[in-house]
Order: sequence, then structure tokens, then C-alpha cells
Amino acid sequence: MRVRTMHALIPLHRRTALAAALFSLTCLAGLSHAAGGQTVPDLLDLPARESARAQHSLQLAVSRAGERLVAVGERGIVLLSDDAGRSWRQARSVPVSVALTDVHFVSASHGWAVGHSGVVLHSSDGGESWTRQLDGTQAALIIRDDAKRRTDAGEEGAAAALRSAEFLVTDGPDKPFLGVRFADEQRGYAVGAYGIALYTVDGGQRWQSLVGQIPNPRGKHLYQVQIAGDALLIAGEQGALFRSVDAGAHFAAVQTPYAGTFFGALELGGDALLAYGLRGNAWRSDDGGASWQRVELGQENTVNAALSLGDGALLLADESGRLLHSVDGGQSFTTLPAAAATSITSLLQTHDGALVLAGTRGLVRVEPAALAEPTALAERVQ
Repeated sequence: MRVRTMHALIPLHRRTALAAALFSLTCLAGLSHAAGGQTVPDLLDLPARESARAQHSLQLAVSRAGERLVAVGERGIVLLSDDAGRSWRQARSVPVSVALTDVHFVSASHGWAVGHSGVVLHSSDGGESWTRQLDGTQAALIIRDDAKRRTDAGEEGAAAALRSAEFLVTDGPDKPFLGVRFADEQRGYAVGAYGIALYTVDGGQRWQSLVGQIPNPRGKHLYQVQIAGDALLIAGEQGALFRSVDAGAHFAAVQTPYAGTFFGALELGGDALLAYGLRGNAWRSDDGGASWQRVELGQENTVNAALSLGDGALLLADESGRLLHSVDGGQSFTTLPAAAATSITSLLQTHDGALVLAGTRGLVRVEPAALAEPTALAERVQ
């Protein structure tokens, strides 16, 4: 585990223009040091501050909480919109100032956010206020204790896993969670750097290690987890895809022809899968991953996000701000005339058919009609 240096974390969340910003946040997260003779508070214990420019800060993910939208990003900033993304305000209470990388709500009330320093936050009031359920120190101990249990039971490969887990404990709370999804208000999953993966069956009151169930002995970074009933799909670096059909009790590695990073993957129905990531790579399978075909996107910009639209179409968003549209289940994509002057990190469709884009310059709502206007989106990103 130690063979990877902090430099491996520079492109950790999106290998795009976000890299420098996220690297600086990673270096700060979880540290206390002297500056001008004064101690800087640990960002895990420093509540997020109100910012006049919060809506234009780096935003990494957006989710729907009933009719409300909830977005998360740098410095623990959580933004709320009650008018489908037309206006935003900061959440009332967030207990940390680390970067938050993903958010997911399962109802109008209950949602979870994850981020740097291994933090897991929970909200029971639609994102207005948050409590800390977990941090990286606790997560490392959970993973280590499970590895020790498996080692004591003589499980194959558990001894190596225990050594890696011991390094996690020694390193402290510096490993970020990068993806979170819940099936309901009780069952949820969080994945992140160096293969860290946890699950809960009681709404996050207790978390358990998922590392032993995922065939990821090299500890590849895990960027996203998706849930469809009892089926789970995890995407990660070096072409890693892992699939479970029994709610995470067992995982199988899905072999892919691509050795670069997948930032995400979509279940398209039946046995169809679409995985996307670095350098304009998008790959589609019609047989559950037994065989793959590369989807030609006509560009080499990293694809950061994907979205299934209400009409059955698909959208991909890349680091240059382009939106790529598919009406044939991801077999081919065309570039929409609209283009954002920012790297897009997350997409969401509102109840009225508009799009909300999260990115390096914050949040922007795009009206449905504007997607057909060549300059409309660019003009909306200030």
C-alpha cells in the first residue's frame, strides 16, 4: 500500500483541470500544523464556512432529494436548490471543511455525502444539516479488523490484506471516499482511494468492510458505485470493473480491454453496460462484460460523468465541457451544439427536463430548449 506516493493522488478524482485544486485539498485535509505561530484546525473538525461565492466554487456532485437538489464540493460546501437549480443557497450546518466528492439521497429527507479524509456525512432533513458518521481513522480500523478476522480464519490472501490495512491505520485519515450510493434508508456503500470500500445495513450507524469481497488485491482506486436492486457495479482505475448480483455478498471482476481509468459505468438494461473514463474512452458491452466494443466519441477529452435521461437517451460530459448525446443505448454519440466553458463533474436532470451541471465553476441550470442552441450553454456559465 505504501508504494503509492501522494503524487498518485494528484489526479485522483478527475484527471482534468480539477487536478491542481483537488491536490491542494488533499494535502490540507486532515492536517494540523503551525502557521505564523498559530495552529491550523484539523479540517475534519472545522465546520464549513459560509461563502459569498459558494455557488461558483468547485462542485463535484449533485443529487435529488425529493424536489430539492443538493450539491457538494470543495471546503465542505453543500448547496441546496428548491427551484430546480435556478438559485442556490448554502446548507445551514456541515461539520467538516474537507472536500466532499459525492452525494446521494434516497428520499426527500435522507442522504449521504462522502469525501476526503475518509469522511461520511448523513443528513435527515434534506441536506439542511449534516452529522459525521465516519472518518478515515475509523474506516481504516474497520478494514484492518476485518482483515485480521479473515487472516485468523485462514482465508487466502488475507495476510497481505492485513498488511495493507495496517498501513491504512498508520497513515491516518488521508484516504478519500470517492463514491457513495444507497439502495434505501438502511443499505448503502462507499468506495474510494486504494480500494477502500465499506457498507452499512443500518443507515450508517455501523459500517463494515467490503474490501474482502472485492477481488482487488492491488488496491486500485475505486471511483464510483452504482446500485440497481441487488446488483452493484463498481468502476475504478486500470480498467477495473467489479460486479455483484447479491447486494455485495460476493463480487466478480469484469474483464475489460482498457487499461486506463474508468470514472464510471452505467447499467443500460438487460446485459448492456457502458463504461467511460480517461482520454475519451467509452466502452460498451451487450453481454454483461464478456465482450466489449469501443464507442467512438470523436475526441480524446476525459469523460467525467454520465446520465440516463428520462426519455431513454444518454448523456456523457467531458473535461472540455462538451455534452455527448446518444439515442441508441450508447452505441453512438453526437456532440450537442451547446458547450460549457468549464469542466463538468456531475449531471442531473430536473423534474421539468432541465439539466443541472456541476463543475469547476460551480453550478448552472440549462433549460431544455437551450440544448439545441449553439451558444446558450456557454453564455450561462459565468
